[in-house]
Amino acid sequence: MTADAPRPHSPGRRPHRLAALLLLTAALLGTALCGAASAHSALTGSDPADGAVVATAPQRVTLTFSEQVALGDDSIRVLEPSGKRADTGELQDLCSGSLVRYGVDLRDGLPRGTYTVAWQAVSADSHPISGAFSFSIGAPSATAVVLPEQRAGGGAVGVLYDVGRYVSYAGFVVLVGGAAFVLACWPQGAGVRPVQRLVAYGWVTLTAATLALLLLRGPYTGSGELGDAFDPGVLQGVLATKTGAALTSRLLLVGAAALFVAVLFGPYARREGPGDRRDLVFGLGVGGTVVAAGLAGTWALSEHASTGVQPWLAMPLDVLHLLAVAGWLGGLAALLVALYRAPSIERAAVLRYSRLAFGAVLVLVVTGLYQSWRQVGSWTALTGTAYGRLLLAKVALIAVLLGAGWVSRRWTRRLAGTLPAEPGQAAEPGADDAVPGSGDDAVPGSRDDGGPGPGADGGPGPGDDPVRAAQLARQRAAVAVARERRVRDADPARAGLRRSVLAEASVVVVLLGVTTVLTATEPGRTQEQADRAQAASATAVPDRPVDVSLPFDTGGPSGTGTVRLNLDPGRSGGNSLRVAVDGPDGRPRDVAELKVSFTLDAQQIGPLPVPLERDAPGRWTARSAQLPMPGDWRMRVTVRTSDIDQTTIDKNVKIG
Repeated sequence: MTADAPRPHSPGRRPHRLAALLLLTAALLGTALCGAASAHSALTGSDPADGAVVATAPQRVTLTFSEQVALGDDSIRVLEPSGKRADTGELQDLCSGSLVRYGVDLRDGLPRGTYTVAWQAVSADSHPISGAFSFSIGAPSATAVVLPEQRAGGGAVGVLYDVGRYVSYAGFVVLVGGAAFVLACWPQGAGVRPVQRLVAYGWVTLTAATLALLLLRGPYTGSGELGDAFDPGVLQGVLATKTGAALTSRLLLVGAAALFVAVLFGPYARREGPGDRRDLVFGLGVGGTVVAAGLAGTWALSEHASTGVQPWLAMPLDVLHLLAVAGWLGGLAALLVALYRAPSIERAAVLRYSRLAFGAVLVLVVTGLYQSWRQVGSWTALTGTAYGRLLLAKVALIAVLLGAGWVSRRWTRRLAGTLPAEPGQAAEPGADDAVPGSGDDAVPGSRDDGGPGPGADGGPGPGDDPVRAAQLARQRAAVAVARERRVRDADPARAGLRRSVLAEASVVVVLLGVTTVLTATEPGRTQEQADRAQAASATAVPDRPVDVSLPFDTGGPSGTGTVRLNLDPGRSGGNSLRVAVDGPDGRPRDVAELKVSFTLDAQQIGPLPVPLERDAPGRWTARSAQLPMPGDWRMRVTVRTSDIDQTTIDKNVKIG
């Protein structure tokens, strides 16, 4: 059920349905080719780089991330070949502008060999990330370090946390969407017990899942041990984080939602007519909207929308997106319950839900288009990353859902005004209901089946035997319920609508699962960025000295010459740099000043200045030129031949 059901003989509305389908597909597939924001952070560089061999021990180890992360003093560990800690354990914040870099200082007197760097952090969108790499001092060696195979957010705790996230989404959708269905589409549903139970189950599910997520958050982002879920110290640390504050706020809002549900199914349900309910509709509508928006905001403030470009716009649009999902899919669940369990539902209520769902789809079109632009950013990321493929799967499921909704609308047009159209039927007949039996419906031993009536043989009648009277009452109730179901299911329109809505609900269950996995998957643009960094390392050129000759002209008298540079061994890590400056005649010549720096533009690293020592006239040496990772480095040389005559020349070199 996704759009307003057209009246019979109104084919002019069909283009609207087709347009909605095309717009929704475009919203999810039509990603911009320009840059977009990433959500999960990713490690984009390190110094020393993974696999680098440095001549001497560096002063510190630094890590560069694509986006802001949260780290503690023990988040970066550097381990010697023997397994001992090589770092001081004090985190250094080296961030500057858009550059996100952290490091730890190393102890003095470190031995030669292979060192392991293990790190763990929490991304700005609340997801834990971790990894490890190694570098060598002097030469590679064997290492006794054994890192755990389980990554941050994995194991049993990770599975439980992911289940809790799925259940919390489902509880939110059922609670908000079911209540909206009753209030906006079917006021009479406030007094229907199955609908009441559905919304109540949604509230209980959301409450329990939120509490579980709050307890599991500490081990999920930290130790991975389930026992830490009940550690007061760990819980206190969680409450101090952004995600902890969001989960606590969600619990408080769930308490407010309980009051809303109590009024909806209490005083509101007991009011008889629309006029009697009108005074409560405004209060419930405003209060319910505020609570629902607040609940949706707890996700927007702590996950993908809260980081990247334009969070001021992304967060309110994310709230609208979640509310639209709840109104559409939660209302669908309430409609399904009404069709299967309620004795009757008005055609007008189904049509009102159809209009509500159509509006929700329009909101999803706008917000989905914007979210896709932020998270994917390119067509290659759409087809070449796990996030993009999951997004395509979500598009396919939504297309199936829209198709099932179109079938439901066809059945809606055939509905009678009220289903079933049997007057005086009740969902739960009591013991005193007089249900005449006939044929197979007659209760054996009663007057209706031709058997002896009460006291016909001179014995006591049912009225004199309480046990027998209770038994007959239960039989009459069972017969009444069976007759009610037969009458209700005899309408082919209602039966067809039930089947199509059930198919929609089945797709919704899978769709919510894909959406949950999607929110925990590395966004396409971030994944591509990390893949490029790994590819640069994997395709590094073989070790060889890099020789470069750069002619220069400072513009002054005797301002021409050539700078010759030799970088050995020409790979990431430590290198020796020899620089020679020759005049036009090929002989060495001194210059007033000489500067050399390296910049890796692709990863926004540098410029890294190289300190030079003068060995002889026209000859300089740098014995430790550190290049943290492979790639296309821009070598910049500045030559000054007098107080005012100066020039800068660039050359790109491939570093393995």
